[in-house]
Amino acid sequence: MGLLVVLVCVLAVLQYNWIGEISVNEQKQRQYDLQTAANKLSNAFNAELNAAAEALQPSDQQVQEMGRQKAYESRYSEWRASAQHPRIFRRAAVVGEENGRPALRMFNVDTGALELAEWPADWIAARDFFAARLNGGNVGRNNGPVGAEASTLIDYPRFRQTDPGQGRAEELDWLLLDVDSNYTREVILPELLAQHLNEDFRAQYRVEVVVRTNPSELIFGTDSGKAPSSASQAQATATLFDPRRAPRGRGPGPLPAPAMPGRGISNDSGRGRWLLSVWLRNGSLETVVASARHRNLAISGGILLLLLATGAALAQFSRRAQQLAQVEMEFVAGVSHELRTPLTVIRTAAFNLRGKVATNPSQVERYGALIQQESERLGAIVEQVLRFASAKAGRVVQERQPVSVPGLIEATLQSNKGMLEDALCEVRTHIEPGLPPVTGDSLALRHALQNLLANAAKYGRAAGKQTVEISARTIPGAIGAIGSKAAQIEIRVTDRGAGIPPEEQKHVFDAFFRGKKAVQDQIHGTGLGLHLVKKIVEAHGGNVSLESEPGAGSTFIVRIPAAPAEHQDELAHSLS
Repeated sequence: MGLLVVLVCVLAVLQYNWIGEISVNEQKQRQYDLQTAANKLSNAFNAELNAAAEALQPSDQQVQEMGRQKAYESRYSEWRASAQHPRIFRRAAVVGEENGRPALRMFNVDTGALELAEWPADWIAARDFFAARLNGGNVGRNNGPVGAEASTLIDYPRFRQTDPGQGRAEELDWLLLDVDSNYTREVILPELLAQHLNEDFRAQYRVEVVVRTNPSELIFGTDSGKAPSSASQAQATATLFDPRRAPRGRGPGPLPAPAMPGRGISNDSGRGRWLLSVWLRNGSLETVVASARHRNLAISGGILLLLLATGAALAQFSRRAQQLAQVEMEFVAGVSHELRTPLTVIRTAAFNLRGKVATNPSQVERYGALIQQESERLGAIVEQVLRFASAKAGRVVQERQPVSVPGLIEATLQSNKGMLEDALCEVRTHIEPGLPPVTGDSLALRHALQNLLANAAKYGRAAGKQTVEISARTIPGAIGAIGSKAAQIEIRVTDRGAGIPPEEQKHVFDAFFRGKKAVQDQIHGTGLGLHLVKKIVEAHGGNVSLESEPGAGSTFIVRIPAAPAEHQDELAHSLS
């Protein structure tokens, strides 16, 4: 057991260190995975914008063969037919030079045709930008239309090569796309979040998408009606809405495809117009990992404690098994000795009678009485063992019938008269008049009372004289062992012997138990008498207890429920 305790302590220290290391790695892994998901979502959103823009831009060959307007209309119709999200753009238009001014032709959503249109009020800044570009200005060369950082407008220029040696190009026209924030908020972002975070992302995460240059302007939020939070406290962040335009001065041709990001790698330039922030709903990653660590420590600690408890239980059971085996061996030896003594006496008396050693009638009578006495003693031992076997099998009580308590006491005294006389024991009785009967097995109850009398006769001798008192009375309304509140019959058997030591009193009703004094004085017995008394009384719904003080004697108290009042007349009639 000591070795087991040491091993468990060592294992506990190792597990504590292992769980600590695992928790640190788990925190890093969760942070890494969450940031990876945010990066992939950012890449997917930007890729969809760029793919749509590329699908809408015609090649130079298409423009030459079909004309600029027809080429754009053809690409627009093809894109609308094949796009996963054809409503990603609220408006789409082409800006070109007409009469020295930027002319706006808007795509008709129903027909796909480019129709000349007036500049919307929220596109005036874009008109001025294109006018400046047509006049050779350098306005917004790298950033697109004025106010683009807070806008949903994207321009994609189409170039014509002017100086192949220098790689310079001239902007011919511009594809102008206005991203639909409502459609993005209601359809695209939820789809991407479910794909890269979790299908039930609203329950596990709090997600916000805001304008990067104006964080108070909320584009998307899982908690509707709640003001945007500070992104500095988020567990993962990434920028969205980073359109990939051809640089000013770039020659014609398709835009180079971006490298596909690997796990944890992002193409996020940090210049996206929107900012994605993700928080765990159940706290920070440190809190979640700490909670998991405490839970793992509690589980492992519980397992180790269970292991210790199991070891202790096995050790205790082994010790008890050894003690039980020891007691049983002592019981077998004791019973064998108890049986050998009367058998030896009977065999000796029978041998003397047969060999006519005893010819005097008085001697013959004495031998006969001796044989009878030892036979009764032998029968009592056998009866004790048989009743113990019946008690172990659950057959303590046989047939129940009305039993008169005074009659029970009187019958027990009469059947044990010889034993009491041989022990020089005087019995005094105090029986309350009018005791109600009890319902039970009269033979079993008589055996229990007989064991108490025999116990008092054996151990109740004090200063050469021996007195045993038996009293019986009614206790109204007492609560019995089976929970009934009916009246009980209390029987007390008191001796004036040496008493029972306090350390032995809790064991007197155990099977095979015999006190030290009984063993030292070599008093005959099997250690089953009081155990059978307890079993018999409890089988009748009662209880038995002990009051004893060293040097002042012992009192065994038996309480058995009286027959119910409505049955007492019937029982009294049957007893008569």
